[in-house]
Amino acid sequence: MTLRSLFVDFNSYFASVEQQDDPALRGRPVGVVPVMAESTCCIAASIEAKRHGVKTGTLVREARRLCPDIAIVPARPARYVHYHHALLAAIERCIPIHKVGSIDEVACTLLGSQRRRERAVALAREIKASVAEVGEWLRCSIGIAPNAFLAKTASDMQKPDGLVVLEAVDLPQALYRLALNDLCGIGPAMEARLRAAGITTVERLCAAPRHELRRIWGGIEGERFHARLHGEEVEDAPTRRGSIGHSHVLPPELRGTAGANAVLKKLLQKAAMRLRGENLLAGALQVKVKYVGADPWEAAVEFDHCDDTRALLHRLGELIARRRDRRPVLAVGVTLLRLIERSQSSGSLFGQQDEAEARALNAVIDRINEKYGLNKIYFGGAQDALTAAPMRIPFNRIPDATHEQEAEKNELWLERIRQARVLAEAEHRRVEGLRRKPTRAP
Repeated sequence: MTLRSLFVDFNSYFASVEQQDDPALRGRPVGVVPVMAESTCCIAASIEAKRHGVKTGTLVREARRLCPDIAIVPARPARYVHYHHALLAAIERCIPIHKVGSIDEVACTLLGSQRRRERAVALAREIKASVAEVGEWLRCSIGIAPNAFLAKTASDMQKPDGLVVLEAVDLPQALYRLALNDLCGIGPAMEARLRAAGITTVERLCAAPRHELRRIWGGIEGERFHARLHGEEVEDAPTRRGSIGHSHVLPPELRGTAGANAVLKKLLQKAAMRLRGENLLAGALQVKVKYVGADPWEAAVEFDHCDDTRALLHRLGELIARRRDRRPVLAVGVTLLRLIERSQSSGSLFGQQDEAEARALNAVIDRINEKYGLNKIYFGGAQDALTAAPMRIPFNRIPDATHEQEAEKNELWLERIRQARVLAEAEHRRVEGLRRKPTRAP
């Protein structure tokens, strides 16, 4: 068995970018949050913060308890995308990239002499040096192994700034010290199934026969996991997108009913534009509203497959009209489900004219927003949320920062215009008050 894969994992990526851009944050515990509110959670933590127990998902107030001197900073997704592309270019100077797994993970294929241990290690060090040229505070852990699954596992075994090689002679003993959930593909549900089957350690997992894992997984994916675990190369199974959605933690000023509804409408318009961009149609819409200290509210509706923003907004209106609870809202989300390829639908038999008009309108809106920035044109109802719900970084998709940055600039100008209008109205009222105030007789 030879070395075939090299996996790069950027350490504490979002927080490291913040430290790279702001020297005052370097060496300090840093937590990155979606909005500046004590009720939200950290979406990233710096290496220094992790040493105090702060991690992704830690509530801000808990992070402050664990680490009183932690710096809480708002996320800047466009900046993370900018560095992402710069780092890809840095890696490409050393080796071609085979697959970008997420904004902070990259897999490369080793060929020829690169498969020898000494050459693979030298290549990994070249990549680290090239990454350091992009930013001295940006570090990565690199794993090298017979396949991408084991290379990714190796990259997690030594952080930060690690370099781990797993060769055939190291396997499977080198994996025994790991926990079951350290392996990609074993989440809480699968770990529970493994434990129910008597597999409580990675050592027992490695010793389990192929047919046993097939039984536990309930299908061929168990055999594929067995093969990857033992160093075999297995092509990823073709996947099909099952949903498109957006969610947002609300800033305090938008936690009322009107603000929450406005954000939902903005999120749905973003999701509808993505839906059309991927030539998909949706047949269901789900809405979720989270409260502070209470169970969330959810609702969903199914309909004939479509991608028309106006029709989807109408369905959204029907759903949010069902929500009677008016408690302060913490977060909201919309998800488009039952996705199919556009080519799989023949359209409505009786509404072809309406559908053609809707497609033409949506096409114009999309072209303008793609060229000049998101939210340059939008449907009413989202006006009060234009400065909310900025770009977010999903796990397996890198957003287009150009459109989002332009949108953020537009939204900033809108906010400044609103502020100027408020000041002007206040000044007008003050002047009117002085003018109408009766003067004292001499």
